[in-house]
Amino acid sequence: MTASPARRFYKKVAVTGTAAPFSVTLDERSLRTPLKRELDLPTKRLAEAVASEWAAQAEKIDPHSMPYTKLANTAVDRVTSDRERIMSEIVDFAGSDLVCYRAEKPRDLIERQSRAWQPVLDWARATFAAEFLVTEGIVHIEQPSRSLGAMRDYLGGKSPWALTALHNMTTLTGSALIAAMACDGAILPAEAWLAAHVDEDWQIEQWGSDEEARHRRDYRKREFDICLRFCELSR
Repeated sequence: MTASPARRFYKKVAVTGTAAPFSVTLDERSLRTPLKRELDLPTKRLAEAVASEWAAQAEKIDPHSMPYTKLANTAVDRVTSDRERIMSEIVDFAGSDLVCYRAEKPRDLIERQSRAWQPVLDWARATFAAEFLVTEGIVHIEQPSRSLGAMRDYLGGKSPWALTALHNMTTLTGSALIAAMACDGAILPAEAWLAAHVDEDWQIEQWGSDEEARHRRDYRKREFDICLRFCELSR
């Protein structure tokens, strides 16, 4: 049985704090996570985004309409206490990253992949001072341990908020490198999304798509944009 939505139990929503951490209060009581931890937020902009979600609730609270609150809760309750595992999962994606596996044919697809993915690899080389190897086909290629170690060091410098967004964006795109580049603001959001879907877009051009697939992609795109904005707001 599905639980009934909770009724709105507060009248006033506010952001408190003059410097980090910032808090969101409901009738002057600080917002807490599902694990009852205080939801301390790193920037006023992120606190305002969370507060806006709570202020927008009607008679009944709809958690699905509060993505920034959900991500913030995840950062505090999961990522802060389990960051090594989260980092390892992102590094695992980098070990078989989408942009490192190129088509053997046709020429058009090969060229599209190169145009979209080579800038990502160039950014990774400059950012991590390490190379990610590229292969043709789908047979796994082992990435240099130095490159994966550099990726892990990069993630180690990220806040729980950025790691939360990065982890979600990585699973949504299949590319830790595209996600990291986007979260750092080194690629436009639309370009990042298209880079993650070069193969899919080529297949659609050849064979078309169905409505269910379009809905799934639209949903993932919304999630990606929310995570990217969360990353920006947390800086």
